[in-house]
Amino acid sequence: MRHNDPARSRPTLSSDGIGVMSNTTVKDISTEPDPAQGPATGPVREGAGRAFALLLVITGAAGVLAAWIITLDKFKLLEAKVKGETFVPGCSLNPVVSCGSVMESDQASVFGFPNPMLGLVTYGIVVCVGMSLLAGARFPRWYWLTLNAGTLFGTVFCAWLMFQSLYRINALCLWCCLAWVATIIMFWYVTSFNVRKGFLPAPGPVKSFFGEFTWVMPVLHIGIIGMLILTRWWEFWTS
Repeated sequence: MRHNDPARSRPTLSSDGIGVMSNTTVKDISTEPDPAQGPATGPVREGAGRAFALLLVITGAAGVLAAWIITLDKFKLLEAKVKGETFVPGCSLNPVVSCGSVMESDQASVFGFPNPMLGLVTYGIVVCVGMSLLAGARFPRWYWLTLNAGTLFGTVFCAWLMFQSLYRINALCLWCCLAWVATIIMFWYVTSFNVRKGFLPAPGPVKSFFGEFTWVMPVLHIGIIGMLILTRWWEFWTS
């Protein structure tokens, strides 16, 4: 009596694999990297925390608000001139806080058009960046440095406008002051972000300082401006 050999009763592997079982592991090639392409490379992208994103949205929105109101008042001033009438902006409170005097100055149109029209665009961009970060966007180094350069330009431009306002025009615009504060805050926090992430080269102590005391720089910056305003019209404030 012959016994069937179990090994002989098993199906043998065929070239087409029909009707046989294979020990080969099946991989989903749609999710596997192509070995020929090598490891994935590209610029490092960084996102930001919710607090920083909200700060950009709030400061950008404050700048848009200030630029929008100044633009509207500027148009009303021009319209009043055409009609031979007089228009006094709502923020013209006294001889020092006089938005109308600032709006009618040559410095209010440095680039050939009203300065706040530039603010409507640039502050709007900052709001968009903040909203993108809240949605989870991550940007490469060049993007963050471009944002940093933009806020630096805004801060330098605001510093020039401050000097003109205090020592040439001899008047203050409250909405302009809001735009100055918003620009200063966003500049220092964007700079702090880039330093801490290594996008801007800085020694270790500077990184540590920005990691713990970023708020000191905008407070000090705004405080100096406040002191200049206070001392410039000291007799008026104290009379």
